Amino acid sequence: MNFITSTDGTKIAVYDFNPQGKQTIFLIHGWPLSHLIFEYQINLLTDCGYRVVAVDLRGFGRSDTPVYAYSYAQMSADIFQVVQHLYLNHFILAGFSMGGAIALRYMNCYHGAGVCKLILLSAAAPCFARHPSCPYGKPLQEVNDLINLAGIDRPQLCRDFSKQLFAQQHSDAVVDWFRDIALSASGIGTIKSAVALRDEDCREDLGCVHVPAYIIHGGKDVIVSSKLAELQHKGIPGSKLITLPDSGHGIMYDQLEKFNQIFMECITD
Repeated sequence: MNFITSTDGTKIAVYDFNPQGKQTIFLIHGWPLSHLIFEYQINLLTDCGYRVVAVDLRGFGRSDTPVYAYSYAQMSADIFQVVQHLYLNHFILAGFSMGGAIALRYMNCYHGAGVCKLILLSAAAPCFARHPSCPYGKPLQEVNDLINLAGIDRPQLCRDFSKQLFAQQHSDAVVDWFRDIALSASGIGTIKSAVALRDEDCREDLGCVHVPAYIIHGGKDVIVSSKLAELQHKGIPGSKLITLPDSGHGIMYDQLEKFNQIFMECITD
């Protein structure tokens, strides 16, 4: 693990697995987690000979926690700094939940610099919160309640969120694992990035994707509606939408073997 300094001086934790691998897969985690959620994909990818680059977004994991600057534009700038520092080119960019929205903003702000393929995993886009012109997100009051709970009882928020991730039955240990990853985030990062989740609009970003794009979504996702995945599919030219009918939002683990099979097919297609 190394730190790369972003445009505003924030140090971003970067994990570079198998640097001599045949191709790079760049993974961006979602709210309110860290790169650790990709454990069972990192194992698979490195065993298959790939290089895997993952980050902890600002305010999460081992990255710095600035008081301000949690916009998607700034977080996509963090990604660009990592790409430049590691001289990445012809890499596959994969983003989960909020990480998918940040990946879309990266495609817009930096013209997809270095990206040869985009994979969106339960992406919180184009709008996580419901707006009159985008009626499929979470109700605004529900998102505000999440932000308020993060400010007064973040452990309860992490417990509740971890239970909502899955549509399948999993052991208490698995749910506790996700909760502990969420608890590793800073309180500031959890709240400030949730505000970005509520307020950001990625509709203009969709049309900026000019590489092959794959959208993988859970049919039983109660955090990001399948309707939003359909909007992504409609807005990204030539994209492919793949639905796992029995998976929830935590798509990388809910049907682990099935997801990994589909994920690898998207990578090798």
